[in-house]
Amino acid sequence: MLSRKYNHIIEKYLSYFPVVGIIGPRQVGKTTIVKELQKTIQKKSIYLDLELTSDLNKLREPELYFREHTSELIILDEVQRMPSLFPLLRALIDQYNVPGRFIILGSASPELIRNSSESLAGRIIYQHIMPLDVIETQETIDIQTLWLRGGFPKALLAPDNTLCFDWLSGFIKTYIERDLPLLGLRIEPLLMERFWTMISQLNAQIINFSLLSKSLELSAPTLKRYTDFFESAFLIFRLQPYHQNISKRLIKSPKIYFCDSGLLHHFISTNSLENLINSIYCGNSWESFCINQIRSSLPKDIKIYYYRTREGSECDLVFEKAGKVEYSAEIKYSNSPVLSKGNYIAWDDLKSPINYIITPGSDDYPFSDNVRICSISTFINKYLI
Repeated sequence: MLSRKYNHIIEKYLSYFPVVGIIGPRQVGKTTIVKELQKTIQKKSIYLDLELTSDLNKLREPELYFREHTSELIILDEVQRMPSLFPLLRALIDQYNVPGRFIILGSASPELIRNSSESLAGRIIYQHIMPLDVIETQETIDIQTLWLRGGFPKALLAPDNTLCFDWLSGFIKTYIERDLPLLGLRIEPLLMERFWTMISQLNAQIINFSLLSKSLELSAPTLKRYTDFFESAFLIFRLQPYHQNISKRLIKSPKIYFCDSGLLHHFISTNSLENLINSIYCGNSWESFCINQIRSSLPKDIKIYYYRTREGSECDLVFEKAGKVEYSAEIKYSNSPVLSKGNYIAWDDLKSPINYIITPGSDDYPFSDNVRICSISTFINKYLI
């Protein structure tokens, strides 16, 4: 079993907040993290899985149950199945406000877990669990395997690629057909298949809702609603454009990315490294993978954007802190990268003090006065503030 980097963060939160929310997609390792924590924290704890009828029966009278276990840490897994619990948790915490009373686990964002952010405002802190990343796997799994298979533990640690992608296929089927409808999404399976096929082809590209809605024969507002939902379910994310203090004509629509490279490769039917490298989607897949690795380790005070002008100047990532550009990065699937004129113009526009070129495995060295080449692993371990 690979060690996750979240354990000490969650323990710290438990020492201060009454409720710690652990969110992330299904099968990403939330339950495993919590069960490991149960072995190390000193406070006695109770684990309840709200998908189990036996545990649901214990909460037929939840107030009585919680009052009986006031001194214990109560862990509620798949809490989105009982959104009615949130007002009760708030009332109990207000009566007895001590750190580490509850851990709630959910396979969706706080916005989809209805009433959580409203009912527990000021009483809860959330920790987003992402798929396994390069930091957590660097001593045991090579980066090419991580890129191909993605970071879901069952997929990444499968004995071979066939079993990996069989697992991903089953995961997607279950997630789409069972879990997402429980969160409130109702889409015909054929439309769902067309949607994901289209999104996989648009990965790492600027999304045009008007054109996409025509292709899917949906209204643009409906398509935006679906996209919002899938983003809240941790399947995709949108990267917003950077436009502060820039006077040029800028692209202002977001770029769309899969949250896991293995899921992307499932949808584009690429199940081997050779096929991936020779695929027309290789560059976009690598960009998506690197950005997800960076998101997984990004400090909370840093925001990331992309930059592009209508004249063609572009930069894959802009790192901003307190309204100021700290540095930027261009992602290339080559250990001997070639830059475009548009890259240099973008860096001049952004006035970035240092610009990185992120590659799969190149050495770490200066390319010019304010440009440095390094691998994705080096960038995250050494340069990501």
